[in-house]
Amino acid sequence: MLAAPEHEQNDELEDRSWWAQASCATGGAGLTAMFFSDELQDIAAAKRLCAECPVMAECLEGAMARREPWGVWGGQLFLNGHILASKRRRGRPPKVARPEDHLPEVPIPAHLRSA
Repeated sequence: MLAAPEHEQNDELEDRSWWAQASCATGGAGLTAMFFSDELQDIAAAKRLCAECPVMAECLEGAMARREPWGVWGGQLFLNGHILASKRRRGRPPKVARPEDHLPEVPIPAHLRSA
């Protein structure tokens, strides 16, 4: 019998009992596009939803452990397994920043900051 790939083994070991309490779980599949969008307004909306989530820390911790390739997880924007500090629109930035381009800052829990 072949062994499961390492990422699948890690998924099987991860405790996901908290998923049912996640704010994003209440919106069904319709919210998925928002959490994996390249549009700043969608990313901002996802981050705002995460900021109020009771299991934000668990979500972020799991995403960091899995090195999520992209999307919003635990209030943070991931790309290639790393948290992005900021994101801007494609193309040349405007001379005056647009208010809708501002992404809300969701603090990283203290126990995850060094990771």
